[in-house]
Amino acid sequence: MRINPTTSDPEVSIREQKNLGRIAQIIGPILDVAFLPGKMPNIYNALVVKGRDTLGQEINVTCEVQQLLGNNRVRAVAMRPVDTRTTSPIHKSVPAFIQLDTKLSIFETGIKVVDLLAPYRRGGKIGLLGGAGVGKTVLIMELINNIAKAHGGVFVFGGVGERTREGNDLYMEMKESGVINEQNLAESKVALVYGQMNEPPGARMRVGLTALTMAEYFRYVNEQDVLLFIDNIFRFVQAGSEVSALLGRMPSAVGYQPTLSTKMGTLQERITSTKKGSITSIQAVYVPADDLTDPAPATTFAHLDATTVLSRGLAAKGIYPAVDPLDSTSTMLQPRIVGEEHYETAQQVKQTLQRYRELQDIIAILGLDELSEEDRLTVARARKIERFLSQPFFVAEVFTGSPGKYVGLAETIRGIKLILSGEFDSLPEQAFYLVGNIDEATAKATNLEMEKVKEIILSTNSGQIGVLPNHAPIATAVDIGILKIRLNNQWLTMALMGGFARIGNNEITILVNDAEKNSDIDPQEAQQTLE
Repeated sequence: MRINPTTSDPEVSIREQKNLGRIAQIIGPILDVAFLPGKMPNIYNALVVKGRDTLGQEINVTCEVQQLLGNNRVRAVAMRPVDTRTTSPIHKSVPAFIQLDTKLSIFETGIKVVDLLAPYRRGGKIGLLGGAGVGKTVLIMELINNIAKAHGGVFVFGGVGERTREGNDLYMEMKESGVINEQNLAESKVALVYGQMNEPPGARMRVGLTALTMAEYFRYVNEQDVLLFIDNIFRFVQAGSEVSALLGRMPSAVGYQPTLSTKMGTLQERITSTKKGSITSIQAVYVPADDLTDPAPATTFAHLDATTVLSRGLAAKGIYPAVDPLDSTSTMLQPRIVGEEHYETAQQVKQTLQRYRELQDIIAILGLDELSEEDRLTVARARKIERFLSQPFFVAEVFTGSPGKYVGLAETIRGIKLILSGEFDSLPEQAFYLVGNIDEATAKATNLEMEKVKEIILSTNSGQIGVLPNHAPIATAVDIGILKIRLNNQWLTMALMGGFARIGNNEITILVNDAEKNSDIDPQEAQQTLE
């Protein structure tokens, strides 16, 4: 459809010759277009609006037909044109059953908690579930980094309705890592398709299908294994809901479009493995208000082979990736697929963590001392496992200051089995936090042992007291004064403004009103405080 929008009534002969239509109504990104009898376009056909506006600026808008309204009118949603040498329709049928490849194999990611407890299927669909700010996009970027290094292959990234800044950051990081080579584009391994949150809903609704069509091109034409990343699949549903309302459809549950399941199915069923190649899809799923029963994430679940659930509670503890080991699931975690050793180890981890979760209420009310010896041991091992499943990311090195780690599945299983066997019961749980394999944890424990506090001197109502290892349990008020801490042969001095101290189980907890290192104290301010 090529018309000048400023022309109110094009000549009928020209309209018949070129199959032109006339814009009858515009509501936001929705256009109603009238055609001559017998010249009606089909649903999903592209219409092109070209001309100049009242200011003389060029108009070039691509629209997609969504509804046939009758009376020779159609309703279309506005998008944007794409300049390219090769074109392919984004609306296609799913591969025939006889073309599908039913072989099952694990896709190793190098992320401990994922590979152990919710392994990904090669050619499957994986969902990253979580609310705002728990690390979905960072996890996707780490997966891209790890898989590019370990497996190679081709990547297609579909940015559906997310922040422009995140898309720019991803592009710059891919340039730095060499995944994108601007000097020689033939060596680049990724295609990026963006329909950011500032775009009209039609563009956001179709960018997922556009990315999928590119992935299908690599699978069918180049016969390659493709990784398709979609961030965020919820925005695909959200854009469809906006368009549905503008098209005048009756909303369904929670205001979503009545065609939610159908639209989701048309996208998800095309993501599969064929005998020519596979498409493995990893999709970030925003969960509104952390409600997993919301129709948008709930509809997505039915299509997924594995779900990686990101927990706000773990993120609050500083455990990253904040993957919930109990809520995350995978259809691949079966003995006949992953092997007996992997399966048994994963089940023991889940049992230990589940028991720890059951005991948390008792611990909060009565404390650890009221637990049986067996339960105390379970809690200690569960906390070590929880921290061992954390991991420094390559893409987060600038934030954490720790080099990223890629940990193979065999190393992860070995480390977990050693923790469960009790071999590391004597090591502090801090040694397992943000490390790679178990050998790094033991090395970190050795360093922590060297930094262990040898003696503490603090001021109390009864004067200064010295606290050595294995001191008898006491609780005492702390006066304004000096706190001295001996680490090996070095003393650390701090000024305390009073508080309370509790000593027991070879630990000392000091709650103070204020504390400053000796080097940070301002003498004049200190004198004024004392006066």
